[in-house]
Formats: sequence, structure tokens, C-alpha cells
Amino acid sequence: MEKTNVEIKMGESVEIDEQKWVYDSSVDYKGRVPLRASTGGWKASFLIIAIEFSERLSYFGIATSLIIYLTKVIHQDLKTAAKSVNYWTGVTTLMPLLGGFVADAYLGRFYTVLASTIVYLMGLLLLTMSSVVPSLKPCGSGICQEPRKIHVVIFFFAMYLISIGTGGHKPSLESFGADQFDDDYPKERRKKMSFFNWWSFGLCSGVLLGVTLIVYVQDHVSWGIADLILTLVMASSLVIFCAGRPFYRYRKVTESPLTTMLQVIVAATRKRNLPHPSNPAYLHETQKSEANRRRLCHTKSLKFLDKAAVFDETQDTIEQKQNPWKLSTVTKVEEMKLLINMTPIWLTTLPFGICIAQASTFFIKQGVTLNRKITYDFEIPPASMYGIGAIGMIVTVTIYDKILVPLLRKATGNERGIGILQRIGIGMMFSITTMIIAALVERKRLRIVEKNLLEGSISMSIFWLAPQFFLVGIGDGFALVGLQEYFYDQVPDTMRSLGIAFYLSVVGAANFLSSMLITIVDHITEKSGKSWFGKDLNSSRLDYFYLLLATITAVSLCIYVFVARSYSYKNVQSRRTADVANCHNRDNREAMA
Repeated sequence: MEKTNVEIKMGESVEIDEQKWVYDSSVDYKGRVPLRASTGGWKASFLIIAIEFSERLSYFGIATSLIIYLTKVIHQDLKTAAKSVNYWTGVTTLMPLLGGFVADAYLGRFYTVLASTIVYLMGLLLLTMSSVVPSLKPCGSGICQEPRKIHVVIFFFAMYLISIGTGGHKPSLESFGADQFDDDYPKERRKKMSFFNWWSFGLCSGVLLGVTLIVYVQDHVSWGIADLILTLVMASSLVIFCAGRPFYRYRKVTESPLTTMLQVIVAATRKRNLPHPSNPAYLHETQKSEANRRRLCHTKSLKFLDKAAVFDETQDTIEQKQNPWKLSTVTKVEEMKLLINMTPIWLTTLPFGICIAQASTFFIKQGVTLNRKITYDFEIPPASMYGIGAIGMIVTVTIYDKILVPLLRKATGNERGIGILQRIGIGMMFSITTMIIAALVERKRLRIVEKNLLEGSISMSIFWLAPQFFLVGIGDGFALVGLQEYFYDQVPDTMRSLGIAFYLSVVGAANFLSSMLITIVDHITEKSGKSWFGKDLNSSRLDYFYLLLATITAVSLCIYVFVARSYSYKNVQSRRTADVANCHNRDNREAMA
């Protein structure tokens, strides 16, 4: 009886202790174990979401009007301008791979965000100067057919500085925000599942303001004033970020994720001829979780990598056992498996990213040719239509988080409501629908142009584009948010920033693929008689291009469903799990979805 009471008291003390302190390898700003009540949680994450709001306001204030700036100010033709936008967007969304690696391996997330925000600010300052300083203005005081070379050089240099800044800012800030919740603490784990929805809510609120207020200033006041506003907003976000330092939870940088992956490959190659153990309990594992790394359960896939965790009694000495290039732990092996298993998911979601790319290029350019008047003296800036997509995403994530998830939790027994991969698949279906509707709307516009070549499609309201923009937002609310959560949750614990970078790289690689697809389609259709991409929209056939994208995405979705059905989710050992063998008796909550 005494023993039972002691055990109960011990259990109570552990529970009370975990309620007070955070034992997930994070530290506070002084390097101590964080106090749960005063660090992390919604207090810190809402502050980080506010910073993301400011950054997205700046980014989309520039990005959505970029194709208009390139055609009107830089005087590029439609095809060249679309490629320029895709290249810049591609670089901007692939740079996070470098930024995420730097954050996880060297600087840590806080200091990576700090450094990248300063670079971002430098880009915005140069952008402002290129439009305000007389010697750097595109045409001086008059109107010209070709801008000054110095303006073009400074403009593109500033734009790619912003790309570099975004590269560090995006993966580090989002993963830093998710780090404010303890995965092993049930209350905070559920809050983390909502975090990605509210992150997207804040993000879309920034997008909405960027494509309305900022775009209006660009269209009706001047590009320079708009750039100045964005510079001041970004400077304010830097101050806010630094002010929240005492409230954050931080992860210490331990080792380079790339080094860990190489160690597993080298160790597995060295021991490729050793027999595979009959029981996974014989594989090498540490007795407790390492810093910033929770232990993972052994899986049966990719067995050749398990050889890295096999202890060779004839050759491995005690010293060699400590050498990670000769002997890896089960956790490190499983981390390598996670990355390999994520590759098919990444590849099959690329067509979805290509569909998204059209919203910031051809969709916006379509708006230029339509009737944008609301009143006699007020016109909607074409880039403001992107705000309908932001509204669609805000509505979707709000309904999903507040209504659908509670209902689905009861129906499925899954904490998330539905599996992450199911959510992504639903978003991909919406992207197919978006492209079909976009094709039908463009076909209607071309028919109007055929009837009246002089007036073109000016009699057609810009709100015909509203359904396709709104559906883009709904698709993003499912697929993009799902991709954020998937790549953050499923990567190794030591690669959380890189995980967000992988999600962003879907969009980045898709932008490059979009440019490549435009080039290929242009070349093929030009040979057959008439290119789908003419000098302007009226001589182009974007409706055919949209239907092609719908077909490609539909085929990709079929492959995605096959891959997703066989995917095994990350299975983390609890803090009280004693060994690898016991791990197999645990329920994989996500796999049940």
C-alpha cells in the first residue's frame, strides 16, 4: 500500500512538474528550462503571427503588382514578364532551403529571422530609392518607352535582396512559431494543430491588406510611396520581433542535419554485408532522447538503412561505438527514412504549385483587360483581385478550425479531424476545379473580344474572375496549410526550419516548372501554327493552357492518392518509453486517419 502511494505521489509530482516547466529540449532567452506559464503558447505565437502579417503585407504588396510593373514601367512583353515573375517567385520560394539549413545547423531560428529581416529591409530601402531618388527613377520626370539601365539594375538587385531576406525569414519564423508549443503536452499539442490554421489566417490578412491598400497606393498615388510604406512596416516588424524576446522558447543548435544524413548513409554502406537482426530491439539506440531530438520508433521500410544501427561485435569497439560515422542510432536511421518517404509527396504536389503560380501572373493580367470600374471615378486595381483569394483562405481556415475539426474529431477519433495528407488531397481537387473555371471564363472573354476587336473585353466585369480567385483561396486553405503542417510535423526534430523550407520549395519549384512549361508549350504550339502565348492576352489562348494544367494536376492527384495511402506517418516514442521494442505496441494516432 505504501509503495502504491509513493508511486502515485511520484506520478503527481512529475505531472505537476511538467505543468510548470517545459521539458522538450527548449530553453528560454537566458538558456534555462522554460517556465510554461510565462513562455511560449499563444502569447508568443500570436506575436510571431503579427510579424508574419507585416512580412506578407510587404511581400504581396510587391509580388501581386510585379507583372504590371514589368509590363508598364520596365516595358517587358507579356511572355517575358510572366517568366520574370516566375523566376523571381521561384528563387524567393527556393531560397528558404538555404535559410532553413542555416537556421537548423548554425544560427538558430531567432537569429536567422533577425539577420534575414535586416537583409529584407535593405532590399525594400533600395526599392524605394529606385522610385524616389531622381537619378534612379525609371524615366526621370517624363514618360519614356524604355527605363534607364541604372533603374533596372537597382530594381532587380533590390528584388533579389528581398528574395534572400524571405529565404531566411519564412522557414525560420514559421517553425519558430510552432516551436512555442510542446508536442508531448496534450493541451499544447492540440493548440499546435490550430497554430497552422491561425498562422494562415494572419498571413492572409496581410495579403488582403497588401493587395488592396498597397496596390491602391501603387495604382493611384505612386510606386515610391507604396514602397516607403512597406519599408516602414518591415522596420516596425523588426522592432516587434525583438521586443518579444523574453517570451519565446528557443531550440539550441546541436549539429548539421546534412551531417547526420551522411553519417547514416556511410554507416549503412560500411555494414551492408552484415545480416539484418531478427528483432529491432537489437538495433543500437540511446537510452534517452538527445537534445532537440525525440526518439523515433523503428519501421520496416527501407531496411537497408537499418544496417547503420547494427552493432558488429567482431569489429566495433567501445570507441567505435561512439563514432556516428560507423554506428548510428535507430532514431537517426528513421529520420533518414522520413526524408526519403517524403520525396514522392513533394513531387506529386508540384502540379498544385503550378496552378497557384497562375494567380499571380496570368490571372492578374486578365484583370487588366476587363472592366474594373465600381463607380464613375473609382477602378479596382487588377492586383486587388488577389484579395478575394485571401478572403477565401481566411474563410476556409476559420470554418475548418472552428467547425469542421471539432465535428471530424468526434467522427474519426483523430485529433486533427482528418489526416494531413487527406487535407492536402482535398486542396488539390479544388485546384483542378479552379483551372477548369478559369478556362471557361477566359474562353468567354475571348468570344467578347472576337465580336468587338476595338473595345476588346472592356464590357466584361472583372468580377468574372472572382470565382477562380476564391477557389484558389479555398484550395490554399486545405493544401497549403496542410503542406505547412505536413513538412513541419514529419521532418526530423532537428530539421524543422528545413521542413518549412521544403513546403515553400513546392511553390518555388512549381514556379520554375511553370516558366518551363510556358516555354515548351509556346515552342510546340508555335510550330503547329499559332502559339498559345501571343504578344498580349487577346492573341493568346490561355484557356487551352488552363485546361492543360487541370489535366496534369488530375493525373498527379491520382498518383498522389496512391502514394498517400501507403505512407507511414512519423511515430515518436513517448518520454516514458523504455526501449525500441516497446515502441511497436504504441498506437500511431495519425496512421488511423
